[in-house]
Amino acid sequence: MARAKHVATKSVRPPRKNLRSSLAGQASTPARTSNASASPSSSRPQKVKKAHRFRPGTVALREIRYFQKTFKLLIPAAPFIRVVREISGSFSLSVSRWTAEALVAIQEAAEDYLVQIFEDAMLCAIHAKRVTLMQKDWQLARRIGGRERRW
Repeated sequence: MARAKHVATKSVRPPRKNLRSSLAGQASTPARTSNASASPSSSRPQKVKKAHRFRPGTVALREIRYFQKTFKLLIPAAPFIRVVREISGSFSLSVSRWTAEALVAIQEAAEDYLVQIFEDAMLCAIHAKRVTLMQKDWQLARRIGGRERRW
């Protein structure tokens, strides 16, 4: 059986209006003063293109992969430094100055601790056959991990 060549057919659609010529034509026409002639039924409905949306969870997984690859600190430095100074001031009045390296080290340790707690709490949520992380998962992760400290 021989192959038959299909002839490409052009789809028939109305000719496109030139935007510049239509705008120029509107500028030369006098302005209308009555609102009765400009009814919504006389103009053709405009199709508004919807913004592209990813399925639920796709962006979250992309962000997880991105943040796992990066090594930069995620907590803003200035608010973290303020909190460190406030806490150190409440414990000891003699310690009032911090070097930049010490503050960065404290911030790295704090973020590492939070990531570990998040991981353990997520495992607790998965064990409970849930996807949503809840406060009780945090409490269980801290209790099991032996990280519970009451100051």
